[in-house]
Amino acid sequence: MSTPTRVYIARLAGVAVFDPNGDQVGRVRDAVARLRATKRPPEVVGLVAEMPMRRRIFLSINRITSIDADAVVLGSGTLNLRRFEKRPNELLVLQELLDRRVQLDPGGQPGAVVDVAMECTRGGEWSLTRVAVREQTGRLSRRGHLHQVEWDRVRGLSGIADNRGTANLLAVLEDMRPADLANALQDLPDARRNEVAAALDDERLADVLSELPEHDQVEILAALDRERAADVLEEMDPDDAADLLNELPPPEQDVLLDLMEPDEADPVRQLLKYTPGTAGSVMTSEPVILPPDATVAEALARIREPQLSPAVAAQVFVTRAPQNTPTGRYLGMVHFQALLREPPADLLGKVVVNDIDPLRPTTPLPEITRRMATYDLVAMPVIDRNNRLVGAVTVDDVLDHSLPRDWRDRDALAASGTTDTTLDGADG
Repeated sequence: MSTPTRVYIARLAGVAVFDPNGDQVGRVRDAVARLRATKRPPEVVGLVAEMPMRRRIFLSINRITSIDADAVVLGSGTLNLRRFEKRPNELLVLQELLDRRVQLDPGGQPGAVVDVAMECTRGGEWSLTRVAVREQTGRLSRRGHLHQVEWDRVRGLSGIADNRGTANLLAVLEDMRPADLANALQDLPDARRNEVAAALDDERLADVLSELPEHDQVEILAALDRERAADVLEEMDPDDAADLLNELPPPEQDVLLDLMEPDEADPVRQLLKYTPGTAGSVMTSEPVILPPDATVAEALARIREPQLSPAVAAQVFVTRAPQNTPTGRYLGMVHFQALLREPPADLLGKVVVNDIDPLRPTTPLPEITRRMATYDLVAMPVIDRNNRLVGAVTVDDVLDHSLPRDWRDRDALAASGTTDTTLDGADG
């Protein structure tokens, strides 16, 4: 194996994994260590890599030819694609050790684990040998000294962890996409998952909740105090917030809606009124809306806003004032490709099209799917009986509500036949 003899594992998180041909197969998410009956440090038996479709698999350390800060390279292109399951005598290094409260010997100085190093012996065996521990000073304005010490000089690395912080684990997870972070949270024990979720800022937590199964959303929200829960709901898209609130008892819905700012709660209340399985219940109430006298340049600037999802930014809906839903009279829509073909100074009123009948709030989901497929659309307007735009159904809304309710659940994914495809006889 061509690799440094000592590797700090937190620095490997997110590093790309390549097969011998140079094709990326996933990213490192953790290291797996096997506890020993003796006092010797745990043996590192492999890495956990995240594959496409959020699948986590085990990579035996014996199948890895090199490890460095930029890449992990495998010696074989064949993989065991079974979902990784931790065994009783195994330890997930980053998940279970980062931020753990420990004591340094001699003297019993308290600290928290910042990183753990693994080292390779001449015989090719990898073990956890050194621990980076930051002292706890008890003073908010001063960080404690960082110590790098041998594994056997640290007390508290085994057994059930006491309450601990989240700073170092969050540092490992901070660059993940919301969907990947949601996937990582599902791997944590419930208490640890709730701690990490609560430590995220409101906007980040809102994005992550939207990617979690409903039962995990509810449990995380319930672990927050109600004021914080209302703040997070305000950061969510109204349709996602409505979906989450639909999982709660009506009295709890009312409490959280009352704690939200009125202008954030009103669109959510409106969405909750629609019958499940209809356009009104799945639509977003905040599509891109502009008046007919706005210019093509203004429309292009609007859809470039980074907070917009690709499906929402794919078209501009044109209405009379007001431009907040429910709007003035609906006039039509302009796809972003049409905007790119028109002079920037032209008005939207010149390029708007309205040759496809809008949806009604009562339109059922199968009819929405059929019409979007027929016209190759990524979004469709929803208008009320007074021809006012009340929202838009996007293709991701349709997918979210057409797939089984548990499609985001890791356990459901593991139970499906596609996760049991084995290309090789590697250990898992």
